[in-house]
Amino acid sequence: MRRVFIAGVGATRVDEHWDKSLRDLMRESSLKAIQDSGLSKKDIEAIYVGNMSSGFLQGQEHLGSLLATWIGVPGVAAAKVEAACASGGAALHQAYLAVRSGVYDCVLVVGVEKMTDAYTGDVTDALVMAEDQEYVAFTGLSFVALNAFVYRYYMKKYGVRQEDIAYFAVHDHKYAVNNPLAQYPRPITLDEVMKSPLVADPIHLLESAPIGDGSAALVLCSEEKLKALGKDVHLEIAGSAVATDVFSLHERADPTTLLATVKAARKAFSMASIEPKDVDVLEVHDAFTVLGVIHLEDMGFAKKGEGWRLLKEGQLEKDGDLPTNTMGGLKARGHPVGATGIYQVYEITLQLRGEAGKNQVPDPEVGVAQNVGGVGGTVAVHVVRRVR
Repeated sequence: MRRVFIAGVGATRVDEHWDKSLRDLMRESSLKAIQDSGLSKKDIEAIYVGNMSSGFLQGQEHLGSLLATWIGVPGVAAAKVEAACASGGAALHQAYLAVRSGVYDCVLVVGVEKMTDAYTGDVTDALVMAEDQEYVAFTGLSFVALNAFVYRYYMKKYGVRQEDIAYFAVHDHKYAVNNPLAQYPRPITLDEVMKSPLVADPIHLLESAPIGDGSAALVLCSEEKLKALGKDVHLEIAGSAVATDVFSLHERADPTTLLATVKAARKAFSMASIEPKDVDVLEVHDAFTVLGVIHLEDMGFAKKGEGWRLLKEGQLEKDGDLPTNTMGGLKARGHPVGATGIYQVYEITLQLRGEAGKNQVPDPEVGVAQNVGGVGGTVAVHVVRRVR
């Protein structure tokens, strides 16, 4: 099995892109990633596109072939990968496997979603497709409502104050200020969060990731291919794992633990021969503040019921023991759902390259990204290591 390296990255700003279509966004990020890699388009042998809702919101499927045409490489293998909000992470996993197996030497993986030019009700309907339509969604439960149940159950089970969880949003916005691609690059206070409207009790508006448009892309290549082209190898995907949980939240033994995260993290960490203490920079899928806290626990960085302490103690700051969501996370960078898993690895790449600007973590060597589909129905975890 071959080693897999990140050769190039590219991304658009997460925003309300009224003047750009779905194809415009994924074309822009793809060409940026190819240019950043120093390779030519003819080196790309396959394309994987992570997306959740293009068929429902834009009436457009077949994104792999569409993108291949629009970046000028018709003829390559190409396909869309869908795993709800983990579509980006799942697409990256497939791209990783394609290179690691030896089938392809260089592949392009893209995450894209366009959500702001659709009716809010349609976006809500699209998001709840991450749950069971026949047994859950038909009752009228929204995706936010499902996470609100997790939130309330977590606070009751562990006796945690909401303010200690809600501070995750304040943390994210602090770092989005210095991210030129962030959708909401402004600081917020805990008081603002707690006074913002409830969207599904107890979740406040400012505890929720926003709707947005965006695309991010990575070029992955084998070590042999890069060396043959005279390119240096610096960033290796040392671990890549995807796991699933029991599909519906109400059928799980404990809704405050996402077993898919536990399984995917253990597998990815084992592949990379690391432990939680070895991680220098982390991206967690905080679509809602409570999820950010739960993910810290499920990945082994804190005991159950105590993930919020890492926030309160400053361990998640860029100079802390576990710098987390250092470019704004889903809450402030934005959450174009099918693209989020790729944005996370894009941001890890910037950190490991020393290109994160004012948010730079001191000399990181190992980064981890965790991307979640649904309420943990699918989770992708990737470990990226800097090779000296």
